[in-house]
Amino acid sequence: MTNLHPFLPFLIAGILAAFTRGWIRSAIMLAAPLFGGYQVMQAVPGTMVMLQVLDLELTIYRVDELSLLFGYLFHLGAFICILFALHLKDTLQHVAGLLYAGSAIGAVFAGDLFTLFVFWEVLGLTSAFLIWASRDERSFHAGMRYFLFQVLSGVLLLGGALWIWWTTGDISFNEIGLDSGASWLIFMAFGIKCGFPLLHNWITDGYPASTPTGTVFLCAFTTKAAIYAMARGFPGTEILIYIGAFMACYPIFFAVIENDLRKVLAYSMINQLGFMVVGIGIGSALALNGAVGHAFNDVLFKGLLFMSMGAVLY
Repeated sequence: MTNLHPFLPFLIAGILAAFTRGWIRSAIMLAAPLFGGYQVMQAVPGTMVMLQVLDLELTIYRVDELSLLFGYLFHLGAFICILFALHLKDTLQHVAGLLYAGSAIGAVFAGDLFTLFVFWEVLGLTSAFLIWASRDERSFHAGMRYFLFQVLSGVLLLGGALWIWWTTGDISFNEIGLDSGASWLIFMAFGIKCGFPLLHNWITDGYPASTPTGTVFLCAFTTKAAIYAMARGFPGTEILIYIGAFMACYPIFFAVIENDLRKVLAYSMINQLGFMVVGIGIGSALALNGAVGHAFNDVLFKGLLFMSMGAVLY
């Protein structure tokens, strides 16, 4: 059972949630992160599950120290988000939230670039539905803009993965480095979801247009999955220090003139992501540990802030 893929409990719960109601649905939803979290706690570093697809040998499940840390974080975040969402009677938000959290967990345990791409795309699609769940004109247009950024990120990731496979024959997801055109494509794919300057608009546009519950989910997974991917693929990349420093500074000026409190929190999140990006750019063990620790911190305190905002304002 320790080799059970952690995405499966969320996939099964999402399917069952679509056909159940009341306390049965609530129990199923809460069981997904609890069971998945237990499985991850039993996982042994070094565990790998392979899947042969045509001529490709995919590593659909890889356990090491970095993936375990984010696995713990995402299961904890999923439990908190689902608990907050239990008051809803909206099947769309429940199913999308479960698949969204599960795809983020699947991404951090992906051992190759093509498996990462699959979960990367599911992550983008399901998160867009959390914005569209507001069911008004603003959320529709914001969700479409949000989704276009997610598609762009996915296309860049797929292009980089295919380029690397074509030139090297290797699709494993390890340290990549910025030494080729393919690596730059993947770097920008991760950068979009990290909220790099000029590529951050989907955060400040989409998050405030989502439902209060959807925003709590959104703040926990997409950007943190990108932080994980950046830490895995580009630790010690010097340019990240300068990008992260700028990310930590410029959102402050927009936040202080903003009237929408959820948009203020969105700018605040970009600010905090900047500190994580700086840590990844420094690349030392201490800096990477700090970046991961701050990701834990940000999911918890930013999630609570979005919960409070939703409870008070809506």
